[in-house]
Amino acid sequence: MTRALTVRLDDELAADAEALARAEGKSLNETVKLALREALERRRHDPDFRSRVKRMLDEDRSLLERLTR
Repeated sequence: MTRALTVRLDDELAADAEALARAEGKSLNETVKLALREALERRRHDPDFRSRVKRMLDEDRSLLERLTR
């Protein structure tokens, strides 16, 4: 399954992304997907990010438990 997502970029970032895609011989869509995958992978290995996610999970768990009482 795929999902369409609208992303608004300023003119300079959009031009840079288009130039990067052209230089790599890829579509803009593929270039953006790859950049997002790479950013996610970097964060998965970042201890600070992992700590923030764990804190979010704990907070969400607490909220959901309160809602089921």
